[in-house]
Amino acid sequence: MTNLMETENAMSHWMDAAREIMPAVVALRREIHRFPEQGLHLPETTRRTREALAGLDVEIAEGTRTSGLMVTLRGAQQGPTILLRGDMDALPMPEDTDLPFKSQNEGSMHACGHDAHTAMLVGAVHILHKHRERLNGTVKFMFQPGEEGHHGAREMILDGMLDVPPVPQAAFAIHISPNVPLGVIASRPGPLLAAADRLEVFIKGKGGHASAPHMTRDPVPVACEIVTALQSFVTRRIDAFDPVILTITQLDAGSAVNVIPEEVRLRGTLRSFSAKSRKAAQEGLVRVAEGIARTHEMEATINIEQGYNVTKNDVAFEAFAAKVTRDLLGERGYMPLPTPIMGAEDFSYVLERMPGCMMFLGVTPEGQTHDHAHACHSNRMMLNEDAMVNGVALHCAIADAYLRDGAG
Repeated sequence: MTNLMETENAMSHWMDAAREIMPAVVALRREIHRFPEQGLHLPETTRRTREALAGLDVEIAEGTRTSGLMVTLRGAQQGPTILLRGDMDALPMPEDTDLPFKSQNEGSMHACGHDAHTAMLVGAVHILHKHRERLNGTVKFMFQPGEEGHHGAREMILDGMLDVPPVPQAAFAIHISPNVPLGVIASRPGPLLAAADRLEVFIKGKGGHASAPHMTRDPVPVACEIVTALQSFVTRRIDAFDPVILTITQLDAGSAVNVIPEEVRLRGTLRSFSAKSRKAAQEGLVRVAEGIARTHEMEATINIEQGYNVTKNDVAFEAFAAKVTRDLLGERGYMPLPTPIMGAEDFSYVLERMPGCMMFLGVTPEGQTHDHAHACHSNRMMLNEDAMVNGVALHCAIADAYLRDGAG
């Protein structure tokens, strides 16, 4: 009974502390949202983050490959080390909302919640710093740029920022989602997010006048044939229980309505959950595209850019994090996901180095339902800032519980 009461009191304490700091967390999130930055170097976002941490007894390191920060908070007692991660970068897209703090940087938008991730992690630094006398070890906070396709986590790892003692033994991250019920935490053991590869297919034919296609090698219908054949390939040659999604999102060809172009370029993505299906899909893509082009006396050149690997939650750590979540938010505060999600995340690089997990925080906007809200990467994506209190508190609760008892 004593241990149960101590746990309940501790969890209530983290929620109270998070509520107290929420005005500052929301203000920081809105400032970052107003001035979004893309890529590996985010000078203004990094500056705002540093300013928000000014005066705290923490160590702040910055590498050379990115403007990411590694913040180290040492507890009063020696013990293990846990890493909490928040990404910082925005997307190359316009913002079509009526928020009073909407993006002021044309062509950039925080449409994936990284502004909230950064602000919640700053809030967790402040709270854990205030209560560092109870921490049985060290907490590292990874403020990471370049998640949106720039391999920012990998670049920080190559900078050696995970290897500086004390080296973390576990890692945890929160990602917001408008499509999870408000305030609820959702996750699953094992594969959570897919591997994501980029692909390009160049079909080279012979251009000419649109009135005389027989005198050309028209690559446009060949490109269309390749697109449809790839969908048949995926459904007929890939195990449905080890799925892939191969999507062609761009088809570029032509310069005039009466000219048959010489070349067509296809672009798209390939998503997968295992090395086996990933390899089969990549090999099949090459075989189908080259075969169809050759049938029509043309050439196909295929480029595949290997993207992020599968984001795989450690089974024991995810169970630990789910228990902490239920202790913090109640039984309904945690929602197990029945299947992985086909999105991708470069937190996968971190989880390949150490056990840990990522969880989703429901931020359904007011007046909307989670199954109809604009999703991440939408130009109209918004989030309910009230849910951020749960994210701040969960960061603190996970760190404290892991330093006290470990994950398993």
